[in-house]
Amino acid sequence: MPNERLRAALLQRAATPDDLARHIGVDAKSVERWITKERTPYRRHRFAAAAYLGVEENYLWPEALPPEQHKAASQSEIVEIYPHRWSVPTDLWKRLFSEAQREISILVFSGFFLADDPGMLKLLADKAEAGVRIRILLGDPESEAVAQRGRDEGLGELFASKIKNVIVLYQGLRELEGIEFRLHGTTLYNSIYQADDQLIVNTHVYGAMASQAPVFHLRKVPGGDMVSTYLESYEKVWQLASPLD
Repeated sequence: MPNERLRAALLQRAATPDDLARHIGVDAKSVERWITKERTPYRRHRFAAAAYLGVEENYLWPEALPPEQHKAASQSEIVEIYPHRWSVPTDLWKRLFSEAQREISILVFSGFFLADDPGMLKLLADKAEAGVRIRILLGDPESEAVAQRGRDEGLGELFASKIKNVIVLYQGLRELEGIEFRLHGTTLYNSIYQADDQLIVNTHVYGAMASQAPVFHLRKVPGGDMVSTYLESYEKVWQLASPLD
């Protein structure tokens, strides 16, 4: 069975099998066999090819890594666990976003604590000006998912009003090039804050506000699955969301 993921990754990078072969120091026919005959290269070549194409090694060759290696790599992605969001050091949020060079992505219902911080708004504006892609997903105030969350937290319609307030607070950023806002109506199992290869994942617990729920600080490790799982979830929500006019 052909390796369509490898073929697609080459096309996305506008590269040929010859380009990949030259970059990692193998024969071009070997690369062709990796694509057409589903041959699995040596690990050093898998790693070099994945780095060149800008994708994960286990995405191109899912069966190449043994289960125990997947497990060890995924566990290594955990930097820190906090019992509550309010216990996350204040400077961690700004440090992660300030270090981002490629992308900042946020998935929340309101994320009021960010929108209400003038320093954070300036940081995001500066990052957009520097060419960092910024995407922010907010809950659709008119959606059933937001209404249900309001009921779960005992806030009722005040929860939707909180989101509308956040939209107003983001008015200045919404006018900047390089920052995209969308509204989603999906069930929010986790709030996700991405800065390049690092994530802060705020879990959600029934009957408790997000600030009371546990938080994971994650950093991508080759071969790990945790960060990839959350990023894939983010992309699915982004595709379903509607642009905020």
